[in-house]
Amino acid sequence: MKWKNLFKVAFKSLLKARLRSLLTTLGIIIGVSAVIIMVAIGEGAQREIEKQINSLGSNLIVIFPGASRTGGVSRGAGSFNRFTMDDVKKIEEESLLIKAISPIIRSGGQVIGGGTNWNTAIYGVSPSYLEIRDWELEYGEIFTERDERARSKVCVLGSEVAKNLFPNQNPVGEMVRIVNTPFKVIGVLKEKGQTAMGASNDDLILAPASTVLYRLSGGRYIHFIYASAASIERIAEAQEELRQIMREAHRLNPGDDDDFTIRNQTEITEAASESSEVMTMLLGAVAAVSLIVGGIGIMNIMLVSVTERTREIGIRLSIGARGSDILIQFLLEAIVLSLLGGLLGILISIGTIYALNEYSTLAAELNLFVVAIAFVFSGFVGIFFGFYPARKASALNPIDALRYE
Repeated sequence: MKWKNLFKVAFKSLLKARLRSLLTTLGIIIGVSAVIIMVAIGEGAQREIEKQINSLGSNLIVIFPGASRTGGVSRGAGSFNRFTMDDVKKIEEESLLIKAISPIIRSGGQVIGGGTNWNTAIYGVSPSYLEIRDWELEYGEIFTERDERARSKVCVLGSEVAKNLFPNQNPVGEMVRIVNTPFKVIGVLKEKGQTAMGASNDDLILAPASTVLYRLSGGRYIHFIYASAASIERIAEAQEELRQIMREAHRLNPGDDDDFTIRNQTEITEAASESSEVMTMLLGAVAAVSLIVGGIGIMNIMLVSVTERTREIGIRLSIGARGSDILIQFLLEAIVLSLLGGLLGILISIGTIYALNEYSTLAAELNLFVVAIAFVFSGFVGIFFGFYPARKASALNPIDALRYE
């Protein structure tokens, strides 16, 4: 009954000044909701990054050219390129842990077709490129190994290119002119959306690697190589196998540095996740500051309340209340204020996260563990910042308190 009465008295005291109680909890409300929303946005961004990276392909491994040096100064990754079609062929013949491989030759320019034109990127790839990237066709088919060997002038359009050149129609069988070279359209890719960097996956054209290399780019070297490991568990082994094959293909001695760089999807995912986690922690820490500010607001108001209710405290003490009863009463008021603020903050944050997911491009992911921690921390703030005013109230001299005007 004693605790029941104490809670009843605490609630009555808070309800006497509803507006002040609400304004007091405002800092806690903002703090709790800010912590939950910021962490939710950070985790949502992390999930989006992981989704974008996973969309790069199945167990993807990328081999980049190395870096050249001029006068002891590095010219950056990719500046020293020795990749040839022979490298790809050697990997195909000798690798045991790679299930698919494709050279990548980049080109670009004006494409004319369907009575209009469009400037886009052209990629020379092998037929297995779609398997590596987990891409699917909307219409038609992909070119074959025979097209690759014959340097056939056939191509597959990205969905954005197809819509711009041949709106509202299936372009399979139509002719397009890529940088003054006629190509036959044999397929259209399904819409893929944006990359993690915001570029379009649909604004491109795929053609046989040999065709792009010898008919469009006019070069000897391919730009980089995509490979798909046999399983996600063996990516590291496959990466090391590729390294040994590439070193042998480039005739590197045991003491020579690699003239290429190999990166896998896992490394990219971990790097992006670490960056996102750091950002989430920073956002959460900044938002948590407002909880401290809210706690200071509670302490300030409670000190004012002690001053206003000095005579009431004196009367209670004079009729037998102990100092501990006064301390618990004021401490309960501070805890109730902070917990109510925490509860309102949680409700506001849930509504905000729902609105962000429904009506904005931001992705937010509610973390129930963070919700629980924020609520518990709001109660701790009430105890920590409410203790001093409660202790001050309990230490009042009954005679001095009764004389207070």
